[in-house]
Amino acid sequence: MKGKLSERPFYLNEAQIRWVEETAENLTEEQKIGQLFCVLGDEYALADLQEMIEKDQIGGILYRPAPAEQIREKYRALDAVAKIPLLKAANLEEGGAGGISDGTLFGWPMLVAATDDDEMVERFARVCAAEGRSIDVNVSFSPVCDLDLNYLNPITNVRTFGSDQDRVTRFTEIYTKTLQEGGVAACAKHFPGDGVDYRDQHLHPTCNSLSAEDWYRSYGAIYQNLIEHDLLSVMVGHITQPAVSMDINPSLSYEDCLPASQSRELMTGVLREKYGFNGVITTDATIMGGYCMAMERKTAIPASIMAGCDMLVFNTDFQEDYRYMREAFAAGRLTRERLDKAVLRVLALKAKMCQIGENDAEATGNDTLTEVPAARWQKECADKAITLVKNHKPEVFPVTPEKYRQIRLITLGKDDIADGSVTEIAETLLQEAGFETERYEPFADDLHGTGNLDEKRLTLYLANYETASNQTTVRVNWCPKHALDMPRFVNEEDSIFVSFANPYHLQDVLRIRTYINAYTATKATITAVIEKLMGQSAFTGVSPVDAYCGLPDTRL
Repeated sequence: MKGKLSERPFYLNEAQIRWVEETAENLTEEQKIGQLFCVLGDEYALADLQEMIEKDQIGGILYRPAPAEQIREKYRALDAVAKIPLLKAANLEEGGAGGISDGTLFGWPMLVAATDDDEMVERFARVCAAEGRSIDVNVSFSPVCDLDLNYLNPITNVRTFGSDQDRVTRFTEIYTKTLQEGGVAACAKHFPGDGVDYRDQHLHPTCNSLSAEDWYRSYGAIYQNLIEHDLLSVMVGHITQPAVSMDINPSLSYEDCLPASQSRELMTGVLREKYGFNGVITTDATIMGGYCMAMERKTAIPASIMAGCDMLVFNTDFQEDYRYMREAFAAGRLTRERLDKAVLRVLALKAKMCQIGENDAEATGNDTLTEVPAARWQKECADKAITLVKNHKPEVFPVTPEKYRQIRLITLGKDDIADGSVTEIAETLLQEAGFETERYEPFADDLHGTGNLDEKRLTLYLANYETASNQTTVRVNWCPKHALDMPRFVNEEDSIFVSFANPYHLQDVLRIRTYINAYTATKATITAVIEKLMGQSAFTGVSPVDAYCGLPDTRL
């Protein structure tokens, strides 16, 4: 293992290798075990974290988004007691907002994918790197490399670059290269690949059910490409891949196939041996149901390391998990060889990302704290990405005050966003353009026919049903009073449906005449949508997925 530190993906110099080896040699067995944990900082008091760093030598930490200065202050206090630099992680999936609450919500990856623009992906990653580095983040749990193949999956969705393998391969490569050049290690996820199952691995183990041949040709090829382009880390999900597991180990039965986060076949057999990956392998969060249900926890924690993992992300109870690891080491269920290899990789990543032993000429990410025009790029991305999916009534455009005296707004899902209120932002923009607006209140209405419909009124649906962990579906929920807020009279009155968070709402508004996907709810995307409705700019977005959900009646 020591000889591989100078090779892909670390490329460490002699001084860095010497630091890694000497640091490892000076750690006790208990401290080596501590290096294998990345904890969720929000779950602990600062004094407790300092003790975990000083005494147990934990390897990494992630804070949920909070104001940048607040996180900087916490890191300063932790750095003061850290004898070994910490891996400081964030989920920079959607921009700097994934790490700091006052960062830029550039857009979910599917928004970027809808531009079909390589340069936009590079800009996206530059914003992620710059704003992450502004709080000293050196690892991002991104990019999401999943293929969004199942429109019913409640968690992948707009977090992916879509379902087209060529685009996902190209964009994850650009994102990874740019992020790592910006001084932040990419940790690609969720190996072996989410987006096939319609269920959520946060709740229980899920399954990538592709055949081995199809998996190697799709998900496998995406990861192999990133590995060949110096990807530093991979996050393995609580997702089984039975066909591949049994291809690697023919003696396995279906029942024997473990989630990747506990599977030797997938971590060692595929990532290490088949694809030659030499970087750090982390689990996805071990607090998730998908991790907890596969085997008894005291067995699972050391089993993940033995199967090829190098770092465990989050804990249901850190001291308990730490004890499970120490007990397994004492009993021989965690071997010294595996412990040492995992620690060397974790330290190698630290040497790489903390610029240990580098001179100024060699140091990476020196320009990461220079400002990037995040707001301008965010606006340009939104303008290019908004996608007119379905338009069976082209005469609705352009939407003008002369054609429509009033715009009736119906907001579905979450109204509050980082920029304020979806309804208020849209209403203000429309009123400034000369429209009268009405916020529809279905409980104040009654069931009625078509005789009194206003031909000078346009109904504009603003849907913001965000993907989120721990929910089983992402569908439109209509008003329990006769579903009065649904597009009922699609043949008699003009209406436009805009989705800001889920590209698959046509399954629930299948006969709507005009449907638009905007992928992310920000002031930038709302503004871009209103401008396009009014004919001030063209629709140029390319749908990264089948927005018709493979259903023939959604095209009617």
